[in-house]
Amino acid sequence: MRQLSLFGTEAADPSVADLSGLLAGPGEVHRMGRTARLSVEVDAAWRVHVLVAELARRGLAAGWEPTGDQRYVVRTSYLTTLAPLATAWLAGGVKRPPTHFHLHGRRLRLWLAAAGAADDAGLLLRLHPRDEPWWPVVRAALAVVGLPAALLEAEAGGPAFRIGGRRLARLAELVGDRPSTAPTQLWP
Repeated sequence: MRQLSLFGTEAADPSVADLSGLLAGPGEVHRMGRTARLSVEVDAAWRVHVLVAELARRGLAAGWEPTGDQRYVVRTSYLTTLAPLATAWLAGGVKRPPTHFHLHGRRLRLWLAAAGAADDAGLLLRLHPRDEPWWPVVRAALAVVGLPAALLEAEAGGPAFRIGGRRLARLAELVGDRPSTAPTQLWP
């Protein structure tokens, strides 16, 4: 029997606020009037299936389409339920973490599903290159949940945060069981 983590995926029911995990990584949010839409580009079909299912668990229907080069975009419709997320994450149309941004298992699970990668030293959580000014905020949020991470620059295979060594066990505790379609090397 394993002990539940206070910050793990089982600690609370899924919510729309969990989508902050996608926004910490490569996800984007766009406003239109009193509505908003979330989208994220991914590099594999298994990610599409996992994300569509995770969004459905939060009461959000999502669609997807190929973008070329074996990539896909997963996106919701414009919804009023996403407007608070957009309000928290957008300043003048630019994405940035809200003042009290924090991470937990459900948010990390979404980020890992959308943009997790592996290298010889651990697992990577990919970042959006345009978000560089906010990487320190996201890195600090990782450290708070016990995941101090090294930043990989673009030249070294990034931009991404690398979590390795004994921290992989902590990441596994937080993100929960591997989705059946996820490759084993891409889930702790």
